[in-house]
Amino acid sequence: MRTVMNERRERPQSGRPSLYSQVTAKIVSELEAGRVPWVQPWGRAKAALGLPQNAASARRYSGINVLILWGAVVERGFSAQSWLTFRQALSLGGHVRKGEAGTMVVFADRFVPKDRRDNAKGDERRDASVPFLKRFTVFNIEQCDGLPENLYASAPPAPEKLILPEAEALIRATAAKFRVGGSEAFYSPGCDTVHVPPPQAFFEPINWHRTAFHELGHWTGHASRLNRDQAGSFRSKSYAREELVAEMAGAFVCAALNILPTVRHADYLGEWLSLLREDSRAIFRAASAASKAADFILAFRGDAPRDDSDTPQTDESTDHEISPLAAEQER
Repeated sequence: MRTVMNERRERPQSGRPSLYSQVTAKIVSELEAGRVPWVQPWGRAKAALGLPQNAASARRYSGINVLILWGAVVERGFSAQSWLTFRQALSLGGHVRKGEAGTMVVFADRFVPKDRRDNAKGDERRDASVPFLKRFTVFNIEQCDGLPENLYASAPPAPEKLILPEAEALIRATAAKFRVGGSEAFYSPGCDTVHVPPPQAFFEPINWHRTAFHELGHWTGHASRLNRDQAGSFRSKSYAREELVAEMAGAFVCAALNILPTVRHADYLGEWLSLLREDSRAIFRAASAASKAADFILAFRGDAPRDDSDTPQTDESTDHEISPLAAEQER
């Protein structure tokens, strides 16, 4: 996930893997090695737990960029979760140190080619648009000098209690039909209810929170909320896709609450690998849906919105990936 500081803007060349393929291949290799990208070994990491954010705007990164930046923090030993573009570091009075290698993040967008733009009007333009990815280079604040000291503050560790007050308050604020009791954790789309055993039923009470937010991740997919497909039968591809979304959504919410994420449904690893191998865009779609689910939940505590663009578009390091074939597949 490392890039040189000054990339050229270019179109994909024959034989050159797309950004979708590059990112997916990285995540597949991690899963094959038994490492789950949304569950990093934070116990060995220098950085405090949390969602990555842009240090200039204080907005959170989202979707696939959360996985990319978490991986970079752990792999490269950074102790901060804050990132900047080259120009943003300058705007804050600092600079990226000479020789530092940036980390690639991506931004998905669509554009209408000129020949289609002239003939399309209104909603037709959306149908005529072509999806593409831009790549941006960002730098961890530890790769910079001269930045304001307040950018280096870290979050305090979570207190040890059966149910953390902040987590309990967030669950109450959602007004979800949340049932604590029984011996099974699940979300019932028909009744629109979340069921989670009591904290003392878990070997480690902190796992109650991880399970609760996984099931609340499913809750966000109801037709009255984010309206995801939740009709898949057990072990079907659509069922596995929804489990992947809820798995990452729960991890993102936990990280925002300073609760160490873990894998809640490792038994789906084979299905997830199959999805990613078949479709290089699957992890992008799942991560995007997971971020929307996490944002939906965290909005009940008044969180600042995520940065929809993921990175400011003033950075000079971009690389457009435009593929008509990919456009056809997305439709």
